[in-house]
Amino acid sequence: MKNAALNPQTASPLALVKKRRPTASVVFDTYWRFAAERQFVFNKRIRGESGPWTNDPVLQTYKFTNAYRASDRVSQYLIKDVIYAGDYGAEDTIFRILLFKIFNKIETWELLRYGIGEEITLANFDVSTFSRILETAKANKRTIYSAAYIMPSGTSARGRRTGSKHQFHLELLKSLDTSGFYQNLSNTKSMKEGFELLLSLPSVGSFLAYQYITDLNYSEHFDFSEQEFVIPGPGARDGIRKCFQDYGDFSETDIIKMMSDEQNEHFSRLGLSFQSLWGRPLQLIDCQNLFCEVDKYSRVMHPDIEGRTGRTRIKQKFLPKNGSLNLPWYPPKWGINQSIERLRGAETEVVKQKRKQHTNLELFA
Repeated sequence: MKNAALNPQTASPLALVKKRRPTASVVFDTYWRFAAERQFVFNKRIRGESGPWTNDPVLQTYKFTNAYRASDRVSQYLIKDVIYAGDYGAEDTIFRILLFKIFNKIETWELLRYGIGEEITLANFDVSTFSRILETAKANKRTIYSAAYIMPSGTSARGRRTGSKHQFHLELLKSLDTSGFYQNLSNTKSMKEGFELLLSLPSVGSFLAYQYITDLNYSEHFDFSEQEFVIPGPGARDGIRKCFQDYGDFSETDIIKMMSDEQNEHFSRLGLSFQSLWGRPLQLIDCQNLFCEVDKYSRVMHPDIEGRTGRTRIKQKFLPKNGSLNLPWYPPKWGINQSIERLRGAETEVVKQKRKQHTNLELFA
């Protein structure tokens, strides 16, 4: 009978053991307050309101990413200027996304783009030319890789890197073209299948593979559910440790899914008016990112709560710039760009009315 209780097909409902839920710490509620306030700041800025956009002293002082990953500057550039900059087929789109994400730096993409004098495609991708452009940039003391991710340099079969780091990555991208990898990836039927294919690449670990498949899924050539699965990164794992005293029977992945599933309940419980992304709730990738940001935020707000790494400082300061942000633009399949266009139209009308009022005042002065 003991074994039968472990088999869902033979056990009675009463015999099944319910998973023990995690025990929250004080940082758990901070997670939701941070998410709501950070999104509130984002919305104020795109409406063109003058700063300061929050009374939160930590948000005023330090730099944090947005509540929604796709709203961040680099993701916005990827969506607008890499994925949807032209009518690219699946293989070109995959290549462009992976090339951009390996360096994950807007300036590097622009260097390559202007260096070859045309839009980047597989047809004009030449390892020697691209490598020469990047070598020149490095010689001029320019950083070509973003510090957002730690990009492994790649190794040879004997365990030693061959050539420069960027040379390895360019050659890897070329080999993916000749091996049919881009076509195989375009034929995957699920986010997990695409993730596993990316995970097979040299120097790509599980966290990078998850980030890459998320970026690929922004394009029109993929339509995976973002709620299919999630991979917590190092920063998110630190945030999870701070938000919970005990994980119960949940894994870190289970906890991220729980946050996504129960977000409305907790915003309501805390009396928070969360301004979603034009009706789009926080996805697994967003909840994962928020754990990373709350890890940093709690270094100041909850200095007595320790994470996995023991870090105590936030490195990047926020340098406020008045004036509105460029209105964001998201993958068309999300169906939210129309709402943003209406916001653009409403703002334009407000500007017209202000200009007309100002002109009338001048006339009657």
